[in-house]
Amino acid sequence: MLKGFKYRIYPNQEQRIYFAKTFGCTRFIYNRMLGDKIAHYETTKQMLKNTPAQYKAEFPWLKEVDSLALANAQLDLQQAYSNFFRDPKIGFPNFRKKTNDKSYTTNNQKGTVRIDNGYIKLPKLKTLVKIKEHRIFDGSRAGTAA
Repeated sequence: MLKGFKYRIYPNQEQRIYFAKTFGCTRFIYNRMLGDKIAHYETTKQMLKNTPAQYKAEFPWLKEVDSLALANAQLDLQQAYSNFFRDPKIGFPNFRKKTNDKSYTTNNQKGTVRIDNGYIKLPKLKTLVKIKEHRIFDGSRAGTAA
């Protein structure tokens, strides 16, 4: 059975700073990779295969945030490219604006993301973030919100 959940988090000041950095870094890596892909294509007429790791030497502050969040930004960009080439009516990938980016995606590897007594543990955060859970999807009732 598939289940989806939505969480409202209540971060402290240190955690708010971390989230702001992560939002900014994922937006930066998406936009930088998109810009580099465009520039590379204009000069070579070939697609550039770049990864977030390639940018960490030039921008060491990218190491401060969850690397899986950066990898997911790369996957989002690849999906946007695939969608465009599959159906050009969808439109070419757009650069992300600061005002629209208040989320990121991470992965649970070896328990790096877990919930303990109303708190969520996330990668690179030393403390747990207080949460409130809202159930949004239960696979047993396909397509209906709970």
